[in-house]
Amino acid sequence: MKERLLALTGFDKSQNNIRTELLGGLTTFVTMCYVLVVNPAILSGCGMDKETVFFATAITATLATLIMAFWGKKPFAYAPDIAVIALFAFTIVSQMGHSWQTALAVMLVVGVAYTLIVLLNIQKYILKAVPENFKHAIPVGVGIFIAFIGLENSGLIVGNKDTLVTLSPFNNKNIIAYIGIILSAILLYKKVRGGLFISIIVCTIIGIPMGVTTIPENFTLISLPSHVEPTAKFLDFSHLLDTDLIILMFTLLLICIFDTMGTLLGLAEKTGIKNITKDTKTVKVGFLSASISTAIGSLLGTGALCAFSESASGIAEGGRTGLTALTTAILFLLALFLAPLFLIIPMTATTGALVMVGVMMMGQAKKIDFSDYTEALPAFITVIMIPLAYSIGEGLMIGLLTYVVIKLISGKFKDLNIAICILAALIAAKYVIAYLS
Repeated sequence: MKERLLALTGFDKSQNNIRTELLGGLTTFVTMCYVLVVNPAILSGCGMDKETVFFATAITATLATLIMAFWGKKPFAYAPDIAVIALFAFTIVSQMGHSWQTALAVMLVVGVAYTLIVLLNIQKYILKAVPENFKHAIPVGVGIFIAFIGLENSGLIVGNKDTLVTLSPFNNKNIIAYIGIILSAILLYKKVRGGLFISIIVCTIIGIPMGVTTIPENFTLISLPSHVEPTAKFLDFSHLLDTDLIILMFTLLLICIFDTMGTLLGLAEKTGIKNITKDTKTVKVGFLSASISTAIGSLLGTGALCAFSESASGIAEGGRTGLTALTTAILFLLALFLAPLFLIIPMTATTGALVMVGVMMMGQAKKIDFSDYTEALPAFITVIMIPLAYSIGEGLMIGLLTYVVIKLISGKFKDLNIAICILAALIAAKYVIAYLS
């Protein structure tokens, strides 16, 4: 039974180590479990039941990651896309004035359309259209983005009305984050197995006397969501033909596709995939994991799912097969029962792991061709816009649009293909519509 299960995840005992894979899955979970806190917090702010959203977050993350574990056999984990969740709450509900029931209906339509696109293999042509320099630039941008998220979560980097962001004065929270960064680097340098996870646990423990790790007085190890009510019966489709929502659905579809594509490209080489465009199975499963779970998630009470770039932390620990993803999926499922235990880990304790993942992904920068400015500029735009736009999808779209424009103006038509020109036209249409609306 054990051997059969391992085989289903692509585990090969001659090349892989069970302990390493399990540790990789645990590390991935710990660095991304903040979604269990953040997602319910955002969506409850627009009227949704917090316990229901927590349940939907854990279940959909489990489902999507299991699909990747057994079908894709890769160490990639999935969860609700925080950027899309924020758009759900702050744009559809707060700014546009629609109900959360309508917003969930929008996510269902996007999830179904997304799944159809993948089943028709359209994503294959999109991925092949990505220029070679982008395949090196995306991991760099994703790495900076991951590190930025870590620094933001720790409070080392804070908002500033004059400079947008600035360095925060030192306090207990970001002192622990800095300790985590140094400790993670030392443990990786010393090649300590589980170094990133050890750093997270040490920082969590240090945070107790410093008042950063909070253990509630009524702390219990096992807890169940007290109120869970699937939202499928509440979906409101009556406004889906409104012009503003049609435009928004198109935008969301592009963001979902490019977010997952960017993450897959960013993680692929770390797992030993030299050219993911030729690994059609991984590509298809990678997208289907997100699209199917997005549709199901809308029925349960959450938004779009995507491959999480934090999977790189588990890969950095040596995770290479679906066993890593399976471990992460099981932990998301256990989180339904052990939420208090997982939620005492402060986000600042994960900063060291996220920053070191960013450091490791920066290595791809040396493969970018900086001698040709028609190649260098789009690559640079992609790298810098992923963290600044706070979206892998938006950064990739702006970079691709820049690539096509500069190649056309420079007369380098041979560097373009039909697929990338169609993509650029769709991206341009998205921004033009947004500008005119």
